[in-house]
This record gives sequence, C-alpha cells and structure tokens, in this order.
Amino acid sequence: MRAIALLRRAQRETAGSLRVFARDVVSGVFEVSHNALALVGLLAVGLVVFALGRADLRHQAEVAALEWLQNRQEARDLASGNVLATVADPSGVTRATATSLADLPRQQATLANWIARRYRVAPEPIGALVREAWSVGQRAHLDPTLILAIMAIESSFNPFAQSTVGAQGLMQVLTRVHDDKYEAFGGARAAFDPISNLRVGVQVLHDCIVQAGSVQEGLRYYVGAALLGNDGGYVSRVLAEQSHMRAVADGQRVPVNVPIVTPGALPAPTAQTPQPGGLQQTSAPAAGIAVSPAAAETSSADAGSERVALAH
Repeated sequence: MRAIALLRRAQRETAGSLRVFARDVVSGVFEVSHNALALVGLLAVGLVVFALGRADLRHQAEVAALEWLQNRQEARDLASGNVLATVADPSGVTRATATSLADLPRQQATLANWIARRYRVAPEPIGALVREAWSVGQRAHLDPTLILAIMAIESSFNPFAQSTVGAQGLMQVLTRVHDDKYEAFGGARAAFDPISNLRVGVQVLHDCIVQAGSVQEGLRYYVGAALLGNDGGYVSRVLAEQSHMRAVADGQRVPVNVPIVTPGALPAPTAQTPQPGGLQQTSAPAAGIAVSPAAAETSSADAGSERVALAH
C-alpha cells in the first residue's frame, strides 16, 4: 500500500513539474515573440520615418501604389467588358486640331464654314486652320486666303495626304527637302501635324515668293515648275480658289460648288515685286480652265511636286 501511495505521489509531482515546464515554455515564447514583434514594429516605424524624409522614396512608393490600384481597376474593367476605360486618355482633347467657330471673328468663322461645306470636312478643324492662317499669314505678310487656297488645291485639307514623290501633309511640303525646318517642331514626323505643316509650308512659300519676285512666280517655284514651261494650271487653280475665299471673307455670297477656275473670268498674271517690309499679292490671278471642287481633290503635287527644292 505504501508503495502504491508513493507511486501516485510521484505521478502527481511529475505532472505538476510538466505543467510548470509547459507554462514556463509558453511564457518564454510569448515574451520572446512580444519582444520580436515590438522590434519589428520599431523597425517599421523607423523605415517609415526614414522614407518620409526622402522625397525620391516617397515618389517611388506613390508610383508603385498608383500602379497597383490602376492595374486592379483595369482588371475589373476588362472583366466587365469595358475596353474603352483601359485606354482612356483625358488629355487627348489637347492634341486635337480643332476650335469652335463661335470663338472666331465673324470673317474667319464665315470662311471656315464655307470651306468645311465645300470640301466636306468638319468645321472645327478648319476653324483652327483658318485662325492659324490668319496668325502666321500676318507674320509672313501673306494673305491668309492664299495659304488656305494652297491647302485646298494641294491636299483638299487632308493632313495625312502624301504624293507619289513624297510631298506630305496639308501644304504638301517635301519633307525630305525641308526636314531641317521641322526640327523646330520636334522632327520630320511633324509634317503630319496640321499646324506644324502649315507653318513650315508658309515659310517655304514665303521663301519662294521672295526668290521669284511675285506671287505667281513664287507659286511656280512652290509647285516645282519654275524651270518648266507649264505648271499644269496650278497657279491658276490656286489663285482662283483664293479669289473665291477672299470673296467669302469679304462677305460676298459664293456657292460652295463654284468651279475653281472659270474660263475667261480671270485675267492673265502680272508680275509684281514684293515691296520692302512685306510680300504683296497681285490683284489679278492667272487665267485657266474650269475645274470643279471634286477635281481639285487630286493633289497637284503628283504632277509637279519636286516643289521648293529650287527655293533653297
């Protein structure tokens, strides 16, 4: 009996020792973990404080967070079938060559509306081109309707037009010849930016007229016909279309389907030397044959577009 009692006592003591041991182990692990977590927390706080003091690190963190959020949003949009949301670009409107006709002076708005109907293009982009033609034309001492008439005959206001010889854009400038002029606009690809092409074309036209001594001869240089016996009616067509645009700008009623050149309606060209301080245009365009607006959609660049290489 005594032996059994001793055995039971030994068992109780052993169990008590195991409980104490287990409690001490758990307590130790808790203390160690607690201290480790506190250390990790302190380390994290230190890193945050350090990062807040570094602008570059803050920027990287912001970029990473924004990219993560955008990726999540894009994934949700794609899952819902909203593809447009994944390619949306609110700044796209700033790249558009367009202006409301309501923002233009009455003379310019009237002409822009007439051109839009005549060439079947949107009025807003034409409004921007008309406004730019007035602005750059004043600087170059050129009638803005002459600039617009060249665009009409050359490209029918297609900013992506290209001739068989490589004349490009609204005013069909030979980009390979005048690539240096496009450097001011970021490079040769600016030939397809309507405003850049217009500005370069005006510079080339200005140089041609100065070199030739008159608007008519300058246009022959511009189209690459200075050394040819025939310009294919180019000068007549440009000046006739300009006369229509000038009449519209002056408040006259001109049908949108009026032929570009009417037989016998235009007198022969007269030479005129530019006066000091600017370029003057002769009052009378050249004579020519009747050409409909539809026929004008074929750019004259294909017939004589080794243009303006002779100007430099």
